Amino acid sequence: MNRLIRAITAIALIAVITVSAISICQNIGKSMRADITDQGLYTLSDGTKAVLDGLNQPIKLKLYYSKTAAMKGPDQIRYFNEYYVFVKALLDEYVTAAKGNVILDVIDPESFSDDEVDAIRHGLKRFSLPGEKNFFFGMVLETPFGVEKKIDFFSPDREKFVEYDISYLIDTAVTREKRRIGIISSLSMMGDTGYMAQMMQAQGKQPKPTWGIVRHLQQTYQVNQIDTEVEEIKDTDILLVIHPKDLPEKTQFAIDQYILKGGRAIICVDPHAVIDQPDPMQMQMMMRGGQMPSSSSSLDKLLNTWGLEMPANTFASDLALAVTGSSRPNERPGKIIAILTLDRNFKSFNTELAMTAELNKVNVMFPGVLKKTAGAADSGLAYTPLLMTTDRGNTWNVSSPYELMSPDYAKLREKFTEGTKPVVMAYRITGKFKSSFPDGVEVPDESAAEPPAAGDEKEKKTKTLTGLTEAADDCDVIVFADVDFISDMVAYQKTFFGITVVEDNAALMLNAIEDLTGSSNLFSIRSRGNFKRPFKVVDAIELQAEEATAAEEANINAQIASFQKELTDILSKARGKEGAIIETAILNKKMEVESTIRDLQKKLRQVKMKKVRRIEKLGANLRNLCTLPGPAIILLIAIILWVRRSVMKRHYISHASDS
Repeated sequence: MNRLIRAITAIALIAVITVSAISICQNIGKSMRADITDQGLYTLSDGTKAVLDGLNQPIKLKLYYSKTAAMKGPDQIRYFNEYYVFVKALLDEYVTAAKGNVILDVIDPESFSDDEVDAIRHGLKRFSLPGEKNFFFGMVLETPFGVEKKIDFFSPDREKFVEYDISYLIDTAVTREKRRIGIISSLSMMGDTGYMAQMMQAQGKQPKPTWGIVRHLQQTYQVNQIDTEVEEIKDTDILLVIHPKDLPEKTQFAIDQYILKGGRAIICVDPHAVIDQPDPMQMQMMMRGGQMPSSSSSLDKLLNTWGLEMPANTFASDLALAVTGSSRPNERPGKIIAILTLDRNFKSFNTELAMTAELNKVNVMFPGVLKKTAGAADSGLAYTPLLMTTDRGNTWNVSSPYELMSPDYAKLREKFTEGTKPVVMAYRITGKFKSSFPDGVEVPDESAAEPPAAGDEKEKKTKTLTGLTEAADDCDVIVFADVDFISDMVAYQKTFFGITVVEDNAALMLNAIEDLTGSSNLFSIRSRGNFKRPFKVVDAIELQAEEATAAEEANINAQIASFQKELTDILSKARGKEGAIIETAILNKKMEVESTIRDLQKKLRQVKMKKVRRIEKLGANLRNLCTLPGPAIILLIAIILWVRRSVMKRHYISHASDS
């Protein structure tokens, strides 16, 4: 009986010691933390720490998350459980770093509770679930002086920017005016709103939506659209010139003067903007009038003054960065040189600038090429490349825009040959700019025009707009040779909850804007790593395997094309010939050529099979490399323990026999 009591007592003591140890370790763990993620996903940026250090009053963060409803919700809702854990852990870091100036309150707003009423009162976005349940995932910030700010929903499209959003909320809680962004564009980036949207709906048409990048900017900045017929740009902190197609000279002069007066600008030009496609009816009208619909844009006069040029119908590419796919059904995938995925592992981004240092991947479509002109060296300006290909990148071009209306990517691939130095697709230019219009511009003077006399034609009067010929201080302009990278079809993807970002396209534009605003604290927050980890070794070896067979494939394809041309010539001759003997000879020749083509196609399949087998062999080697070390180490440890045990046993026996 004593043994039983002692055993029960020992078990109870062990349980008490275990619970106490867990409690102690949990408390110790709150102050002892280690972020072992490769990109420091749970470590606050220096910018966030600077914002928190500037707090001189305690603020309260109320995180609303319907945890109970999410556990029983559909798959789209359960996805947010892991995201909530990440946000909660990040907010815990805010509490620790703020040293008492941030108080976190986590709330589960259950159905029909006071917490649910508060969440609705604060205007948090809610989603209805079965069983009269609502799903919330937002945050409210409250200050002692009654200031309230909110993140109405932690949506997937802001997953990469969650720290920035939280820090911006805290930073602006102490009052900070929104900066003003002006957009000049030939595209409908702002979408159809107000009366225009109502008119479109009345006509049974779908209003054009606001671009995702604009919606992102509207959360942080005051965004205004500037007319393309403007003579002066005012009340604008950052100017975005997106796809400036056929801008009138007076608008170019307004842009020129805005920059010379110290305004910061981001210019996006494009030799072929895929997003700029006219609707079928508009295209038919243009074609009937003998006019080729243009999808290119440029600011040649301004760019040339700044020492840059973007050649027309010329594009940048790189086999290492080109995506793999097929443009037609039942066509084998191949490299599409017109669509690139810029990758930090291939040194596509300038790592010396914080704007691009932490980017991982950016997708571009038909990117143009930016080159420094002969006069750039004497301009006194500094040129910093932002986006570029690898050393094996090069340019390719088309003779006419007609080739791009329904592009055959296989034929476009034949236009490309590898180069020996990087091709630049984006530059940052700084220094004291000179005006592109030193003598000003002449524009119609509508205010001075007098009503014409009876029977007389109206006399057109003009006036000359003049301004600065050279900037007094350093100017700062960023030029991208692509527009599509910020469009919804490239930078965003539609989901159940709206849109979500794709790669770092949006981050690149947001980084550039934040950098030009000079807000270094918030900017350093935005450039965080994302959650994707590329297979660098696999990508490199797959590229090597493809390059090893590329020349052989090209040779076989050339032979097939030659014989197919010969077959076409034979068939055309057969139509003009008569007589059974001649037709038989032609038929025999036709069968011979067709047999040759089949043999070459079989050879081509064998070459491609060789490439596939190389890649599969790589996969098998990697699989063995990952799976074999574990069992091998365990076996080695077992052998060592067995040998050690045998030695100790012999040692014990020898000592026992001696005694």
